[in-house]
Amino acid sequence: MDDKWTAGTLDVEEGNPPWPGEANDADDLAHQVRPDFPILQRVVRGHPLVYLDNAATSHKPLQVIEALAGFYRHSNANIHRGLHALAEEATAAYEEARAKIARFINAPAPENLVFTRGTTEAINLVASAWGRTALRPGDEIILTEMEHHSNLVPWQMLAQATGAVLRYLRVSDDGALVLDDLDRWLGKRTRLVALTAVSNVLGTVNPVAEIAARAHRSGALVLVDGAQAVPHMPVDVRAWDCDFLAFSGHKMLGPMGIGVLYAKSDVLAAMPPHMGGGDMIRKVTLEGFTADDPPGRFEAGTPNVAGAVALGAATDYLSRVGIHRVWAHTRALSAYAVQRLRSIEGVTVYGPTENRGGAVAFNVEGVHPHDLATYLDQQGIAIRAGHHCAQPLMVRLGVVATARASVYLYNLRAEIDALINGIEGACHFFGYVA
Repeated sequence: MDDKWTAGTLDVEEGNPPWPGEANDADDLAHQVRPDFPILQRVVRGHPLVYLDNAATSHKPLQVIEALAGFYRHSNANIHRGLHALAEEATAAYEEARAKIARFINAPAPENLVFTRGTTEAINLVASAWGRTALRPGDEIILTEMEHHSNLVPWQMLAQATGAVLRYLRVSDDGALVLDDLDRWLGKRTRLVALTAVSNVLGTVNPVAEIAARAHRSGALVLVDGAQAVPHMPVDVRAWDCDFLAFSGHKMLGPMGIGVLYAKSDVLAAMPPHMGGGDMIRKVTLEGFTADDPPGRFEAGTPNVAGAVALGAATDYLSRVGIHRVWAHTRALSAYAVQRLRSIEGVTVYGPTENRGGAVAFNVEGVHPHDLATYLDQQGIAIRAGHHCAQPLMVRLGVVATARASVYLYNLRAEIDALINGIEGACHFFGYVA
């Protein structure tokens, strides 16, 4: 490959040192990494940007931006079919990225990973390729009340098409799953348990390994929505023993339009292709075709090669920083946000107090979430407001919408303080004074 460019600027192999320095206080990690994120230097509406919308998408470090641009600058070509130098380089970079990401989640082999456009497409792939062949009328899928629509609607569509039945684990008042419901629903007709590892609204961290073990004892497969987990916390698919894991690149410092489906080898091998076209076959005749082995059979057409390469660079970056440090920072900062929010009279915070992910959903008495988000935007503070693609959970909480602040490795305690000041200003502006 051209010496001027490699697939990632932070190759992390065994023996390479971690990011220098240990986290001595809540902001050490953020101060170390913030210079790598050019967008954090922006001024928005006359104020320094305070970006607290990381559950929706994360920002990208220079190392990822350069990996994306470097691919197009130096090695742009289609993969797997060309014999010229650029095609060989592009193919090598694409498959190297697959291997990096496999190591990042401790997958047994790179071949366990299928590149997709994101979590949504990965879950739909399973619903289509596995579900339409594995399910019969009366078979059951267990979901939870806290799922993102991406882990609800595909199964609702599949149930309509196959006659399968959907069951739901309830959410307790403190934001935890009611695990007793597993005893209620797990049975001989259960084919799949699909759940989020970390709620994008409540921040709840679910006991995936425990749920997977109980599901497997009943003969069911387990799919995990890892969109809010893989960017923040150490994820080991072998320790979880999940059959499927779906996650998105854009929430973990990578570009939009790239994601991953992990699946166990035997499960993946038994699944038929969900889409036909070039590069997913061994042989095609006028009478039919023979599908390629996984993961190729699930990657029809020209994939997002540059996106995969950049996602590989993002996993390099997170590995070099240390995903355990990222997780410690996320938990400390979200706990600080919960503490500060609950100190304001009239603010309701949803979800657990401790051991939570980076998303903190809340409401302010007398101020609609959309009004609050608009007011904060005028202060340069970016949060999310709405149902967060979790309308059934909003019904469970008894609200139409919430405001949501969500943190990542580059956020500072001072940005939480700015949020609190902004909320207090909004209360005065809209006439509600605690």
